[in-house]
Amino acid sequence: MLDKRIVDLRSDQLEGVRAKNVKEHFEKQYKMGSLLGSGGFGSVFSGQRISDGLQVAIKQISRDRIQQWASLPGTAIKVPMEIALLLRLGGESGSLPGHRGIIRMLDWFEMQGQGYLIVFEKPQHCQDLFDFITERGALEEPIAQRFFRQVIEALQFCHSKGIVHRDIKDENILVDTRTGDIKIIDFGSGALLKDSIYTDFEGTRVYSPPEWILQQCYSARPLTVWSLGVLLFDMVCGDIPFERDADIVQGAPSFTKRISKECQSLIHWCLAYRPEDRPSLEQILQHPWMMESTDDIGDLQAESNIKPSL
Repeated sequence: MLDKRIVDLRSDQLEGVRAKNVKEHFEKQYKMGSLLGSGGFGSVFSGQRISDGLQVAIKQISRDRIQQWASLPGTAIKVPMEIALLLRLGGESGSLPGHRGIIRMLDWFEMQGQGYLIVFEKPQHCQDLFDFITERGALEEPIAQRFFRQVIEALQFCHSKGIVHRDIKDENILVDTRTGDIKIIDFGSGALLKDSIYTDFEGTRVYSPPEWILQQCYSARPLTVWSLGVLLFDMVCGDIPFERDADIVQGAPSFTKRISKECQSLIHWCLAYRPEDRPSLEQILQHPWMMESTDDIGDLQAESNIKPSL
């Protein structure tokens, strides 16, 4: 049975966010296009903003799929937790400043009796990291390092806003194939960040840590770091390290490519069996592999169809 909890967000948790009590009808503002993808999170469609022709992505969520709700401060309005988290991260034009590494919500609509529509920016020349790796194979370490650094910095921003993503994986990272810039997407499994233990998890099992597999509980930061270890392995080896629960619990990835000792060291540290033995996000950024120069990335980008950012 779904745990449909309602979380009351204090005004300081959504500082600067005002609930919109009156909304124009969706069809007056946007045109819905073709289906881009679907899954347990809902369905995503292409779309267009009528006022200026801006290309957008529209996520459709059925009411019966929503597991956590949040009360917006100062109102009786209850919205899916995902919308509340996106508002706090800088959603909707003209509200809080966001982060370049996090997808921006432009608008949201309640469809009476059906569910919700969330309108997102739709960056051009992007594909998710899963497809990027599928097409190109394992990434060269300088490119993996560049992507990994951006993911960590975006997650630091999330944590500074009191939010944990809980589903970091290649499918939830968009790559701009021209610049090499990334954006984290899909906060449908996200939650408010807390120091106490979590006993619910709606993320991707093959990215989850041993403590969830064995004990059905975890702390937010070590969970995040474990998933980052799986992600980094995926980038440099071309596939995830674990497919079965037994492999996750064993926590001993087998490197299928020639990977530098420094990179292997960071992956092993992130995949430490005990949560308290894993690094913090700040410690990851200070690891020797992360400190290596990427001045030669331009040569590698020609092979991977990535041009340097300006």
